[in-house]
Amino acid sequence: MRNAADEERFRALHRETFADLLRFVERRVPPDEAEDVVSTVFLTAWRRFDDLPDDTRPWLFAVARKTMANRTRGWLRRRALDVRLAAAEPAHVPDDSTGTAARVDLERAWRALSPADREVLALVAFDGLTAEQAATVLGCRRGTFTMRLSRARRRLSDALEPARPTRPHTVRETSWTQA
Repeated sequence: MRNAADEERFRALHRETFADLLRFVERRVPPDEAEDVVSTVFLTAWRRFDDLPDDTRPWLFAVARKTMANRTRGWLRRRALDVRLAAAEPAHVPDDSTGTAARVDLERAWRALSPADREVLALVAFDGLTAEQAATVLGCRRGTFTMRLSRARRRLSDALEPARPTRPHTVRETSWTQA
């Protein structure tokens, strides 16, 4: 538990370095991700508060750089998985038009999912991980992973369902004389 002096020192550190750190990160990642990276940096600084050097600014920039690198590696892994899935062809495919249609539908549904949904499903379906193992890979709790997996499965199922045709609106012809 931190004392009031530590909290004030951390607030001062945040006030003094936030703007510079945000500009540093904004030059390297999309604008909608910059604040998340900076938040992660300050969370790391708070957790490692006792280990902070006297000159914290370079240390914060280094943590930001590592955080951005981790995010980039994650994005590249997801992208590589997408490429492998798209390039993967089964060894033998019988000439089965219904099977072909199903595969086309599955591929279309898979591509309609967000990268996060594809990753959650792939960890279980393609990598054979348990929910506990997959949660460890993603750095979340098992319950959180199970919820994400359930939602991803539902979205995949919804994407696989054929579009429900709407009932055509029929207009009965009436004559003014029938009234």
